Amino acid sequence: MHIRDLPYADPGEPDTRSGPRFLFWLGRNQLGGQLKALGWGLLHFLGIAALPYTVGLAVQAVVDGSGTRLAVSGGVILLTGVAVALGDTMLHRTAITNWITAAARTQQLLARKTAVLGAALTRRVAAGEVVAVSTGDVEKIGWFVEALSRFAAAALTLLAVCVGLLVYQPALGAVVAIGIPVLALAVLPLLPRATRRADVQREKAGRATELASDTVAGLRVLRGIGGEDLFLDRYRRASQEVRTAAVRSARMWAVISATQVLLPGLLLVALVWYGVHLAREGRITVGELVTVYSAVMLLNYPLRHFEEIAMAYSFSRPSAKRAARVLSLERTRPTTPDRVTATASERVREPAWEQVPEPASARVPEPASAPMSEQALARVGSPSSGGAQDEPAVPAGDLQDPATGLLAPAGSLTAVVCGDPDAAGRLAERLGGHPASEEAAGLPSVRLGGVPLDDLPLDVARTAVLVQDKDPVLLSGTLRALLDVPASGAVSPRRALAAAQCGDVLDALVQGSVGDDPMDARLTERGRSLSGGQRQRLALARSLVTDPEALVLDEPTSAVDSHTEARIADGLRGLRAGRTTVVLTSSPLLLDRADRVVFLHDGEVGAVGEHRELIITDPRYRAVVTRETDHEAAAPAKVSAAAVVAGPRAQAARPSEHDDSLRRVCVPDITNDTGTDTEEPA
Repeated sequence: MHIRDLPYADPGEPDTRSGPRFLFWLGRNQLGGQLKALGWGLLHFLGIAALPYTVGLAVQAVVDGSGTRLAVSGGVILLTGVAVALGDTMLHRTAITNWITAAARTQQLLARKTAVLGAALTRRVAAGEVVAVSTGDVEKIGWFVEALSRFAAAALTLLAVCVGLLVYQPALGAVVAIGIPVLALAVLPLLPRATRRADVQREKAGRATELASDTVAGLRVLRGIGGEDLFLDRYRRASQEVRTAAVRSARMWAVISATQVLLPGLLLVALVWYGVHLAREGRITVGELVTVYSAVMLLNYPLRHFEEIAMAYSFSRPSAKRAARVLSLERTRPTTPDRVTATASERVREPAWEQVPEPASARVPEPASAPMSEQALARVGSPSSGGAQDEPAVPAGDLQDPATGLLAPAGSLTAVVCGDPDAAGRLAERLGGHPASEEAAGLPSVRLGGVPLDDLPLDVARTAVLVQDKDPVLLSGTLRALLDVPASGAVSPRRALAAAQCGDVLDALVQGSVGDDPMDARLTERGRSLSGGQRQRLALARSLVTDPEALVLDEPTSAVDSHTEARIADGLRGLRAGRTTVVLTSSPLLLDRADRVVFLHDGEVGAVGEHRELIITDPRYRAVVTRETDHEAAAPAKVSAAAVVAGPRAQAARPSEHDDSLRRVCVPDITNDTGTDTEEPA
């Protein structure tokens, strides 16, 4: 494969059972490139090995006074030089191509795995390790793949030279045939210690990278609490540990390099001494001695590749092991498009949908049964659909979670209140299908329109249900590029930005850019130049542009002030009219504008209704939304209708600690209400 053909259409399925197996898999998938590099390497190294023989012929021709043989020898030396130059050039070209293509294949595999795992990746592997694998480790893996063909060519050249010298001059050839394998294998006892020291160095370097990554990500918080010096001292200590480990590793490799210089020198001394002795006895000619001496001297160059392959394998093996560990991560439930019917275990575990009392105003038609209907099966595809089973259609309908009993009716805005923020995050992940958390391993699949999302291909499930988590990431680039996401086309970026109340964000971006169009303004990495509330609103606008069949938002306005939050709630309700939207929140402003509110308690639906009804009728719901203390919840209280309406709004009129914009808190006047909450004296 040529570099211009990158990226691969399909990088393949790697062997991730171990680091060496992954390296072997990479080499096997580049067999054509390896054979090309091997061929050019043999031309290069055999040309170098042939030079001493041609020089020996020329020397012997001078001794014998033969001009014809001298001219022929000169011509052969010229051709050999051309072969050496051509082989070296093409070997370098093909070897570097192997390096780049191996690194590109590995990076594509890592990118694909990152897309499959999503946010679950950093919960299983530290972010710094992911960065180390996708940068430095990829380079080391490519180095081993690139050095492999050169080593093979060097080994075959050494074998050919030893056999040739045995035929050409058996007495000296026997010395070379015995000495060369000893030189090649002499460093093997030193490699385990060098490898261990190199592993320690890379482990400490990985920790330092993780520390630096975490420090940069939390730099704003560190500045706020004055913790910069503390983390700087930690990084200094980690950096010094890396330096010490690198020096220890370098010492070992210096010993190996010295061995590779010392032993060939001793072999040359012994060979010259023995060759001179044979020449004085007349058993060999001067030309033969020069030929053998020159051949052994030039063999130092191929021998160097034994040291290189040992070093490359030593560095690439742990890198390949880390890469294989990341690539071996799987979601808790495998993607199996062929399984389009619910399993028996799921049917047993499925509870009746939200079997809790709810007001008539909140009731919606319930599904007749949990298993999929014929219409749902038709949407997924059937054998008579002409290949539709390979490309299932995006399902539509109610969003249902058998594990909790949650039902989000199609086309409505459903708010979900959960007292545990972590549980809310896990629920949001499961609602998107193919959850990657360990807790979701034994739970039945969430369904959209009766179709289990876990049974759909991952890309189809993500097209049907889009989940925005608590901490969405903004990539660096222009605002236009940020909003250039796969979408239905029904919602324009302008409408999405307006619904998310991004007017002040656009003004701030224009002020920091050279142009007048905010869409061309550039965002810094993760949007760090913006406040928390501004980043949240841009992420919400990006989700709205996508316009999925079902949109799940986890605390989308937690860093926004109350006045902006009220406008966002109205914009979200208007823009998503007729589309299924689920908002996990405890904000009274969002809850008050939802078509229905579902309260989850201990992982199951505890109540369903409207916000103003639930806050009166359900003490557990009121405690979560109004943030009552245990003492306040235990005290007898009398709640009037006016307090129900005003209380949540007053609670919501809060300034956000994450938003940098100026806020005003407006609390409604409820002094005329004589039915406000009261407490009995202790």
